[in-house]
Amino acid sequence: MKPVIAMTSQFQNNTPLSFGFLLLPEYSMIAVASAVEPLRMANRQSKHRLYEWTILTCDGYPVRASNGIATNPSGGMNDFKNLDIVFVCGGINIKTHSENKPLINWLKKLSNRKIPIGALCTGTYVLAKAGLLSDVRCTVHWEIIDAMREEFPDLILTQQIFEIDGARYTCAGGQAPLDMMLGIIHNSHGRDLASQISEEFMCERIRDRYDKQKIPLRYQLGTSCPNLLSIVALMDSNVEEPLSLSDLASHVKLSRRQIQRLFQQYLGVSPTRYYLTLRLNNARQLLHFTNKSIVDIGLACGFVSAPHFSKRYRDEFGISPTEERTRGRELISTEQNMHDLFGLPGEEASNFRG
Repeated sequence: MKPVIAMTSQFQNNTPLSFGFLLLPEYSMIAVASAVEPLRMANRQSKHRLYEWTILTCDGYPVRASNGIATNPSGGMNDFKNLDIVFVCGGINIKTHSENKPLINWLKKLSNRKIPIGALCTGTYVLAKAGLLSDVRCTVHWEIIDAMREEFPDLILTQQIFEIDGARYTCAGGQAPLDMMLGIIHNSHGRDLASQISEEFMCERIRDRYDKQKIPLRYQLGTSCPNLLSIVALMDSNVEEPLSLSDLASHVKLSRRQIQRLFQQYLGVSPTRYYLTLRLNNARQLLHFTNKSIVDIGLACGFVSAPHFSKRYRDEFGISPTEERTRGRELISTEQNMHDLFGLPGEEASNFRG
């Protein structure tokens, strides 16, 4: 068994890194394709067999994806012993498909052998059932975040598109596995290869673990109140030139007082306070992901001057925009975990966040 931490030497010896994708019934096909295709394209673009992958099911028999298409695996979960990392691939009805003691025991054995384990889409639920997510950050598709928080209150469950913490790789599903795999490829083989793959798949940009899932407003706010959803959507669309409370009231045909009551009733804050927080969170994203000046970011988020922006930012987050940008560019978990697991040089690992 090749330890994953020896990945750098593996490639020097022309030995590909071996991924296993365990498909559960009704798995998300788009999530699995988004994980496998970057590996295929990495081999094609590099003209080397950098990666290999195996499709597994619990019993070795075909399973159907949530779209009804059946997939023939290469074998069952006990048929392959030399996998370097394994992903559990979930989809719909995950609670039903997680009631599989052989699967849970198999995952625990992998963990005991120090093999990194990941999950795509709702596969995170299975890892939680197996007790493999203690004291690590993890994520899951937004549809079951609340349910998992209730069932597993001790989990460090985030709304990011993916999380890499220690030997655990979790991903929200959809197209997010593409970003996670591009991150792995980048840290193993450099920015150019990851960018080539991104271009082949016509990706606008490579997202990282700072990117949050785009959760529908009704789930973010915990309500389906149409008037409140309309107001928040207006706020979100008018960050650079914030609308006044009177303008908002005019758009949704409510009084200022009615809007204030809605925000207090459903969100426990004033509309002004909510709008300010929304704009500051947008500014935080721009500080992390762009090279715009702090002055330009402040203006883009509706602040009339740099001092005003800086004061509001510090009041909200406890640090200045300059400190935020510095902190956001430091090497944190994703890059460090890549280094720890794969033996990557620190300078190369740091480039992904650019």
